[in-house]
This record gives sequence, structure tokens and C-alpha cells, in this order.
Amino acid sequence: MADRDRPKLAVWKFASCDGCQLTLLNCEDELIPLSGAVEIAYFPEATRAVVSGPYDVSLVEGSVTTASDAERIREVRRVSRRLITIGACATSGGIQALRNFADVAEYRSVVYAHPEYVKTLQRSTPISEHVTVDFELRGCPVNSSQLLEVLAAFVQDRHPRIPSYSVCVECKRRGAVCVAVAHGTPCLGPVTQAGCGALCPAYSRGCYGCFGPQDTPNTRSLADRLRVLGMDESQALRIFRTFNAGAEAFRAESARHKEVAP
Repeated sequence: MADRDRPKLAVWKFASCDGCQLTLLNCEDELIPLSGAVEIAYFPEATRAVVSGPYDVSLVEGSVTTASDAERIREVRRVSRRLITIGACATSGGIQALRNFADVAEYRSVVYAHPEYVKTLQRSTPISEHVTVDFELRGCPVNSSQLLEVLAAFVQDRHPRIPSYSVCVECKRRGAVCVAVAHGTPCLGPVTQAGCGALCPAYSRGCYGCFGPQDTPNTRSLADRLRVLGMDESQALRIFRTFNAGAEAFRAESARHKEVAP
């Protein structure tokens, strides 16, 4: 198939660890067929070659943390027919969204010898706060099968088949013992979107919420259960402030515990 007949794919990086881009690169068996189906026009993590836009599909990793980021994402949106955010940073602000609960200027003055040279925004925000997003793919990092499904869906002009139910469903399908019920282990599985295959619970560890809130998260009820399991207010606050601290459901629940935590 000639390049002009293939959809153009671009992959963009903002404030992030590159983990979601590496997930795509690690799809070794699928990359060759993928490169035959789409033209990888812009992907600095994988190639120096650059094909000018506009692009049919843009994958965006990372959050907006600087004024230049905010300007650049508007340009990415302008040259992209479809824009898909991938990973916790792009969909909820990422682990760096913890700055949203602190005094950034104070941290900057402590960490850097010349804080006046560091230009940053007060908040780390998801891409959707700045431009229209066509689809959000959760995860820290994203699931490789889900990423390939999303790419295939948009190339085929259909809606991606990505589950929005909780990790508990994956636990049941995997035959894993519920760590919260059987062992009293604090677990965010009931309020976290599926996608990891219940990785942590399968190894007798509680879910950390890597994929962010599921479609109907009852965080208040879960927090009440966590207190029964022995978790105090400060611990409840911290469990909701990890990879997806900026996701609205987790942010609101952590704020509720902030009000009463010592």
C-alpha cells in the first residue's frame, strides 16, 4: 500500500515518563503489521523521520505543565483529525498532579538553586482541559492490547471496545481471591477501571488505581470500608492521591479526607 493511501499516525510527548510510548514500542510482533496499515509520520521515540501533517490519528502522552505545553497541544489538535490521549498523565494529570495540592513556588525554591529559571504552571492538567479529545485510554502505563485496539478502531472508523467496568470483574474472571474480603487488604479495585488484568490482586496485593476511576465509582462507600479495615484518614487520603490523583472522582474523595485528616 502506498504511503499516500495509509492513515498518518503521530505520537506526541508532553510531561511524562515515556512509559506509554514504550508500551507501543514493546508490541514487537504487532509493530510490523501496524506499520503496514498506517504511516508512522511522527514518533521521535522510535524514529527521526518526520512527515508533515495533517495527521489522521495523534496519540498524546503526558500532561500539560508549562505555558509552552498549553500552546503546543493546541497546535497538535489543529493538525490532528483524531486525537487520543494515552496514560494517566494525559487523561488525569498523572503523578505530577500532586503539585495541584501543594504550593509549587515553595517546592521550587527548595529544590532548585535558581528557581527563577524554572517556568512552570501551578497545576498539572490533563489534555482534555485544553483541547477536545476524541478518546481517552487509561493506565499507568496503558495496556498494550487496549492500545492496539484503539488504533485499529480509529483506523477502521469505529468506536474502540474498551471496558469501563471495575478491576473486580477482572479478578473474578481470573479466579483471583478477593484480597479485601479474604485478607483485609486495602484495595481500590472496586472503583478502578479494568485494564491491567487484575495484576496486583492476583499476587495478593491491593489495587493501586493505575487505570483511574471506573464509570460509576462509589469512592465514599469504599473509603468507609477501608476505615473498617484499619485505615485512618491520612492513609485514605494518600491512597487516592497516586497515579490518578487529578481524576475528578479520586480528587474529590481525597479532598473529603483532607478536611478531617490530622
